[in-house]
Amino acid sequence: MTAHSFHIPVMGIAFTIDTPLKVAHFGIDSTISLVDDILLEKMRKMYCERFEIPYQEITENSIDFRAKRISSYLNLIKDLAEKKFEQLKDVTHGLSDGLKQYFDMLPNTSSLKKKFENVSLGSHNPKLSKNFLDSNLAMGNIEVNIMTKLDRENYRKKVPLGQIYNDAHAALRGFAESNLNSSVVFSAGMNPRLYGYIEEFEDFYPDDFGFIKKKIILKVSDYRSAMIQGKFLAKKGLWVSEYRIESGLNCGGHAFATEGHLMGPILAEFRDRKKELVAEIHSILAKALMHKKRYVPQSPLPIKISAQGGVGTAEEHNFLLEHYKLDSVGWGTPFLLVPEVTTVDDSTMEKLSKAKEQDLYLSNISPLGVPFNSLKGNTKDLEKRVNIEKGRPGSACPKKYVAMNKEFTNEGICTASRQYQHLKLKALDGMNLTPEKHQEAYDKIVEKSCACVGLGTAALLKYGLDTKAEGKGVSICPGPNMAYFSKITGLREMTQHIYGTSNLIERTDRPNMFIKELTIYIDYLKIKIEETRGSTTPRQLAYLTTFTNNLNDGISYYQTLLGNISKAFLDNSQMVRALDRFRTVLGNFSVEIHDLKTINAQ
Repeated sequence: MTAHSFHIPVMGIAFTIDTPLKVAHFGIDSTISLVDDILLEKMRKMYCERFEIPYQEITENSIDFRAKRISSYLNLIKDLAEKKFEQLKDVTHGLSDGLKQYFDMLPNTSSLKKKFENVSLGSHNPKLSKNFLDSNLAMGNIEVNIMTKLDRENYRKKVPLGQIYNDAHAALRGFAESNLNSSVVFSAGMNPRLYGYIEEFEDFYPDDFGFIKKKIILKVSDYRSAMIQGKFLAKKGLWVSEYRIESGLNCGGHAFATEGHLMGPILAEFRDRKKELVAEIHSILAKALMHKKRYVPQSPLPIKISAQGGVGTAEEHNFLLEHYKLDSVGWGTPFLLVPEVTTVDDSTMEKLSKAKEQDLYLSNISPLGVPFNSLKGNTKDLEKRVNIEKGRPGSACPKKYVAMNKEFTNEGICTASRQYQHLKLKALDGMNLTPEKHQEAYDKIVEKSCACVGLGTAALLKYGLDTKAEGKGVSICPGPNMAYFSKITGLREMTQHIYGTSNLIERTDRPNMFIKELTIYIDYLKIKIEETRGSTTPRQLAYLTTFTNNLNDGISYYQTLLGNISKAFLDNSQMVRALDRFRTVLGNFSVEIHDLKTINAQ
């Protein structure tokens, strides 16, 4: 039973770290990042003190401290959120403000809202009210996110601890051993070893009624990826309860670009082939569960399809739900301007509210080597620049969550760390490059920024917690959609914007989300073409050709869509003109790629 048609995805490390405590009692789903157990422990201590709950520190001397910290924090957030939910439903002395807000924020089309209006609620009939609320109201889910690539090996006294103590494995164990009845969102692609480890935990299997206490959500970029990962897990007896499709580039945080596959066609394939996906994976699951002598559901278990990335208007929200038959739409970046929901320090929030297109860019600062959406002028980048000017580039690397590079050491180190950059620059000096090539290589080394610290510092600053180890530099990772939201606002106002009863976007030049994504992809392709000049390989040329063909196919899809649904969007005519213009641009790119092929063949 879901109250809302939107969810709040994970954002950074700190920005949604306690969002469930702020919104779950209103029936809104949200997601906590499990990257930083040090931050989670600091947050647990703070909330224990605030609510006068006994606190016992889980130190790094404890066996399996990372998993224990994660379990303890999730259990605390669950308990506190449930108490707020019960207080909201308490009508002994009339309707609480929270209860009024719960129903006020529901869309006008909500059947629950209509039921509420028809039921006599109030202090004069508390029993009827309580029965109605207990039967009809549900808390939002407290989801967790694990980036599968962040699975660093851990050591004690230089001795490897073993695979189950790797970061992602420990995070999974922390969630599995928590009291949550919820979902884990796996992002950043497939990690076979981590997926295999899920088999160890009973809560991920369906019980005799088909109920799964700990569900799996996969963040995917396309249908093929969903099918591959879904089958892989089904062979282990594990069911994927939701496939969460995210735009490759029109999103916040790390940007995992597709080969030119666009959001609209991807969603259409999920809609049109959902039955095939469900049937194939159910068949594999049934065999695996039978082999394990477990309960075998006679019919497929429920599967949700959701999407996120670049959504900014009620019109887009409704179109995604209705045309692509989605179960939920993710709203991330706009919530960075809602202090009631996300944890962003005041200074950074002010910068976000003033950001325009030119302030939001796809950077190469991430130590993971994946393009990363960032905000110009963020304080972590300013801190990095000061270190470079001092002749001491790189971060002290106090947390080491991305310390996975073994180019110079047996234990992994982070490419944003001072240690790595010192060693890499020393090696660079011995390569006898031209001044121009040396500077180019130097810039690529020192541009890496300490994301695992920078993406968590906002919470420490917001709540006045100690930043001695981390410093005060904040990294922020909004999507390009941030340019069109400029008002720091409240939760009620944002939900009204999502459901179309108000409008928070003052600008009149915001492009439709599909056009914006296409714009970003064409800019990305242009950069890739430029990068190949002078040293083009057949493989690169094949990639560029495939990328261009896929974008052309996407444009054809949108042209057909707009022709078939002439009143789908208010700016239909502008979208048609934009698609024609992009078709011309891609034609020019095709000529450039052909010229590169000719040069390469000579």
